[in-house]
Amino acid sequence: MQSPKNKTAAAWLALITGQLGLHRLYLFGLTDLWAWVHPMVAALGWWGVERVRLYGQDDQLAWVLIPLLGFTLAATALTAIYYGLMTPEKWNARYNPQTPEAAAGHTNWLTIGAVVFALLFGTIALMSSIVFSFQRYFEYQVEEARKISQ
Repeated sequence: MQSPKNKTAAAWLALITGQLGLHRLYLFGLTDLWAWVHPMVAALGWWGVERVRLYGQDDQLAWVLIPLLGFTLAATALTAIYYGLMTPEKWNARYNPQTPEAAAGHTNWLTIGAVVFALLFGTIALMSSIVFSFQRYFEYQVEEARKISQ
């Protein structure tokens, strides 16, 4: 019999270690495919950050890779919000079916704290990714237009 899954722990794991997929390993175990996809996508994003550091902001591959990291961070923040705001009945039905009366699905102040920080951090990650992508795209378009006009 499995131990009850705690909603607060899942929300904080999604927020803090979401890019590593530890929240999915906590909830679904080692056989969960998505738990293994998270670190791969995040690693590609970190590779994009390293490419910008090495080759500068004109590296076009980094323009694609860096938003992967930002969108992964925003998605895991959204997951933390989803876990934190899930009703105890729904949480226990989904993650604690063997013990539906478990206290693991109750919302407390630590859960609300995870939701608040996830809103803050997720918004920053998502907006930064969008801004970076559009800024580099439009700068590239201006450079190409200058080449055509000359």
